[in-house]
Amino acid sequence: MRNLQLRGVSWARYHPLAMIRAVLFDFNGVLVDDEPIHLRLFREVIAGEGISAEAILPDELYWSHFVGFDDRACFEEILERAGREVDPGSIARLIARKSSLYQALIRREGYPFFPGAVELVRGLAATGTPLGLVSGALRDEVEGALRQEGLRSCFKVLVTADDVTASKPDPEGYILGIEALNSVPPLPDRLLHPHEILCIEDTAAGIEAARAAGLTVIAVAHTYPKEALQVADRVAATVGELDVREILAGSP
Repeated sequence: MRNLQLRGVSWARYHPLAMIRAVLFDFNGVLVDDEPIHLRLFREVIAGEGISAEAILPDELYWSHFVGFDDRACFEEILERAGREVDPGSIARLIARKSSLYQALIRREGYPFFPGAVELVRGLAATGTPLGLVSGALRDEVEGALRQEGLRSCFKVLVTADDVTASKPDPEGYILGIEALNSVPPLPDRLLHPHEILCIEDTAAGIEAARAAGLTVIAVAHTYPKEALQVADRVAATVGELDVREILAGSP
């Protein structure tokens, strides 16, 4: 894991009384309700490799362990569990195959956004709050979803699986997100400290990554029950119940 040190300054994890000056969103499971789609496609791809999806990737294992990983990390572990050789070429081929299947499905059905997600993004953007997105999804998937709802211009920063070397719970993606919020024009009038940036996540791996980067975290119980997300600073039942004013005030 990288040490959180931006422009030569290190900060504590978070300050619960801080006003929020920027927001970083996760994507799958927070904005877009497509985790069941990803599970189905992982199984389809590995079945094409002669790997038993039922044995290697049962429901319980996927939801308890793999959710929050990016495609690269998922396929690497799947191949290891199946006793297959793990090499960059094979991983790239499997990722490309799954991406092709995903895009074909989305062209038919569209990206399934959670109720209230689009409204929350637009409401925050309307206040002038800098927004970013840090996801284990591929950039094409993220860009396509945001374009579908006319949200691309709402986000100053996108950090995707294409930009990192390690998936969540490693904090690399969130550290890159913080760095970009402070370095991509328009620049903030003063440096954004991690404790002034709110992260919205849905998995334990994502919460761990965000907390390691020093962020305040709200978890939404889209993927796991509230009881499994209590390490976050606040847990909401859905993204639709989050209020723009409360978020920016740093309300618990």
